[in-house]
Amino acid sequence: MPQPYFVTEVERQLAQRRRKWQPVRLVLIAALVGVIYLALTAAILFTRNDTPVYGEAIEHFKYGSIGSETEGGIPYRVWQALPRLFPDAFAQRDDYSAFGFLYEKDALGRQRDLPIGVSRRTVRGVDMVWLNCAVCHTGTYRLSAGGPHIIVPAMPSNNLQFERFARFVLSTAADERMAPDTLIPAAEAAGHRFGTVEKVAWRYLVLPSLREGLIARHARLESLLARQPDWGPGRVDTFNPYKVVQMKIPAATLTPAEVIGAADFPAVFEQGPREGMHLHWDGNNTSLAERNLSAALGAGVTPETVDHAAIERVADWLLTLKPPPSPNQPDTAAIARGRTVYEAACRSCHGEQDPAGYQFQGDAIGKVDPIAKLGTDRARLDSYTPAFRQRQLTELFAGTPYAFRSFEKTDGYANLPLDGLWLRGPYLHNGAVPTLKDLLAPPAERPAAYLRGSDVVDSVNGGFISPPCDPKAPPPAPGFCFDTTQTGNSKDGHLYGTDLPASAKSDLLAYLLTF
Repeated sequence: MPQPYFVTEVERQLAQRRRKWQPVRLVLIAALVGVIYLALTAAILFTRNDTPVYGEAIEHFKYGSIGSETEGGIPYRVWQALPRLFPDAFAQRDDYSAFGFLYEKDALGRQRDLPIGVSRRTVRGVDMVWLNCAVCHTGTYRLSAGGPHIIVPAMPSNNLQFERFARFVLSTAADERMAPDTLIPAAEAAGHRFGTVEKVAWRYLVLPSLREGLIARHARLESLLARQPDWGPGRVDTFNPYKVVQMKIPAATLTPAEVIGAADFPAVFEQGPREGMHLHWDGNNTSLAERNLSAALGAGVTPETVDHAAIERVADWLLTLKPPPSPNQPDTAAIARGRTVYEAACRSCHGEQDPAGYQFQGDAIGKVDPIAKLGTDRARLDSYTPAFRQRQLTELFAGTPYAFRSFEKTDGYANLPLDGLWLRGPYLHNGAVPTLKDLLAPPAERPAAYLRGSDVVDSVNGGFISPPCDPKAPPPAPGFCFDTTQTGNSKDGHLYGTDLPASAKSDLLAYLLTF
């Protein structure tokens, strides 16, 4: 092969250098192309933001996002992997029913991948999940122990063990099973594939960010929960977690009077007639819109991430949503006699039930009665403090059309309407009284401890089947032994009807069973 001809020695040396560096140039070009490819792929993967849209309002209520996933959520793939990584926490189940979450089946009869009250939103390319309104306001009932569980949107979430769930999720951050080398294979085993770029991003960005956030929230919330009795199923502390997690108030600085505030999840049926009434257990707001927005903050949204349109769609649907009629069938004559007793002793504060349904009528309905008159446990009342109210008014949504204006500090609890009463057990704001029959008994005769967590309707006593239990012994059946001697759990107060003759109490109970 003839040698190349060079006019000068300089040209020969330049050609020699070009041949020498040609592989390096090719490698550099390939690397540049690779970097551009990775950058474009990452840009496509990690800038996408969207959320599923549901055509029916009830589906939106159960599964639609209100914006909690952005700051408070966890990746969908992590959610799906946790049962595999922590089988003991899930009682060897492969879903979150171990914490009382409720699952429905899809059109093909398969269990849906997410439970009611858990929504999905893509945030910067990562599918995130967290909570919406339905997690606290959807429950179940059964007409017999062997009967099917009937799901009822807008009733209290009598199944949900929210404290246990929150403590578990936050505690996982410090566990070695959350390391990328363990978590990513668990997510893949749950059916999720990771591309090369995704694996790098998850290892160095997604998972470290998740663990950092969980560790910070765990430290703050655990310091609060360590000062409280266990909530048990169907209950939540509304305001104290927000103080310590979102407002970053150290739990150690909360006073003994305010630090315990767990109460039952409320029902949210037929909200339209409630506009202008005193809302929340302590009646600290008369605006439905503000109450809804405040509740959304408790579910994990922030003033920056909240989806106002999604919340307003839920609110509009709830305006006219009525509870299912009571299945209880007391004696007709007793119902008539009981209505007479009720109208004399109860109607003014709590409205009434007639053949057409519940009637929001009464001079004192939706108004606040002072704690000195009611005599019920004051812990939930005291947990909402003037200082917290001031921060709500000045910090949350300040300078926007959504700024809070209607919150107030009250001195008691609101007289609530009783629509859907048969689905609201246990009774009183803190759930300290298991049945309506017990509520008509003097406090000394009410159960000192009972098993809560059942959804079997008690058609005789009102509420749900709630056998007695010993807080110091294993529970006699599945459930949570609720101890009324614990701080915040008192069964005292609300003496209305407790001094009636036995026959009048029996008749009144018959009428209440129809609500």
